Formats: sequence, C-alpha cells, structure tokens
Amino acid sequence: MTEPLLFEQDGAVVTLTINRPEDRNALAGDDLFAAFEEACTRINRDMSVRAVILTGAGKGFSSGGNVKQMRDREGIFAGSAGEVRANYHHGIQRIPRALWELDVPTIAAVNGPAIGAGCDLACMCDIRIASETAVFAESFVKLGIIPGDGGAWLLPRVVGLSRACEMAFTGDAIDAQAALSYGLVSRVVPAGELLPAARALAARIAANPPQALRWTKRLIREGMNTTLPALLQLSAAFQDMAHHTADHREAMAAFFEKRSPEFQGR
Repeated sequence: MTEPLLFEQDGAVVTLTINRPEDRNALAGDDLFAAFEEACTRINRDMSVRAVILTGAGKGFSSGGNVKQMRDREGIFAGSAGEVRANYHHGIQRIPRALWELDVPTIAAVNGPAIGAGCDLACMCDIRIASETAVFAESFVKLGIIPGDGGAWLLPRVVGLSRACEMAFTGDAIDAQAALSYGLVSRVVPAGELLPAARALAARIAANPPQALRWTKRLIREGMNTTLPALLQLSAAFQDMAHHTADHREAMAAFFEKRSPEFQGR
C-alpha cells in the first residue's frame, strides 16, 4: 500500500510529503491522520531534527476534504449529526492537534492549490512559501459547511481578521501574489525553485541550536494565547534552561573565536 505521508530526512531537515496526487492530496482517512501523528511524535523525540518542510505530491498542495466522500456521506461525513461531530474530532482534527504540538519549526512549501482544509493545513505551519502556481481558498462556505479543522482560529492569526473574514465569507480563491500581499505567505517563487527555496530556508533555521529553536517556537505559540506577564514568566524559565546548555556555551565560544558553531543539541 502506498504511504499516505512520505517521511524523508536529510541531515537536520525532515520533508513530509502528502502522497495522494490522484486525490489532489485530500486530507482523508485514518491512515493519513495517524501518519501525521506518528511523524510529529517521531520528530519531537529526535533532537537531530531542526526544521520540517511540508508539501504535496504532484501539482497540488492539498484539496482539503474528500468531496466525493462528502457527497456520498462516507468517511468522516458518515452517520448522524452527533456521529459526524465525533468523526471530525477523531478524524481530521487530529492533524491540527499534531502539528500544534510539533516542537520543530515548520515550512509549508505550497506547490499548487491549497483549498479548504488544504489552506488551513498551510496555516498550521509556521512559515509558508508559495509557488507561482499556488492558489488558496477558504472555500467551506461554497459547499454549505464551515471550517471544521480549526481554520476559523488559524486564518485570522495569519492574515488578520478582515482578510480572514473576506476569504471565509466569500469562499473565493486567491492567487499566490494576492496571498503574498495578504501576508498568507512570506515569499513567492517560480515552481521549479519552490523546494530549493524551502530547503535553503530550512538549512538557515537548522544552523541554530535545536533546543533554542524548539523553545523559541513554543514561546511564539504560547504568546498567541496568553498575557505578556505570563509569557515573560515562561520566557524566564526557558532562558534559564538555555543559559545552562552546552550549545549556548558553544555559541558564545564560536562568536568570540569568529568561527562557525557546531551544535549538538545539549
């Protein structure tokens, strides 16, 4: 059976590729949900991993939910109203929960259409780079449904409330340049340069101490929900730990010795 999510590690960088091009990389099936959970758990346990790239196989990033299953009331769309609610919780919502708990910085390399839950999937990542062929749509309303995977929480935090409302209330698609102007992506590159650009950015991230990277990401995530005084307390606790790492001592030595540091994740 074809793996639904390819896991490839090159040094400190892991590339996750949704591997369902025949379904436009639809986010469906317990095997895919489990694969995201397993990949995130594996990465969190491996201090050698310092950056993650998420992309889609073929010409698209992800078409979101499986519309054929939706029409036929199959998969997570099967059953009564109460059953569908449980299906979402135990189904596609496993992906945002797994990615939210992922300690390592993530880059979405959006290689084509990112529609519905596919758009939200890109927003689950820390950084987004788009191919010129990328298209984004928060299109749930077009099918008479709502963002069931956390998009109503994610999208406003990425593009701001007004833009998020415009995208969600119209369901209209925007191209890569519009996504850039919205702040939905940080960069647009030619299609053939997307993965090299993502890998180059991942390499710049991975050049830094893995513990400091993970703590920095956690502080940014916690800062989305907490008060400044609470975040300052957490920052002090993380900083205390950071100052007592071997990587901090190595960074200081390399700075004064004017050489490249060699971090060990300790």
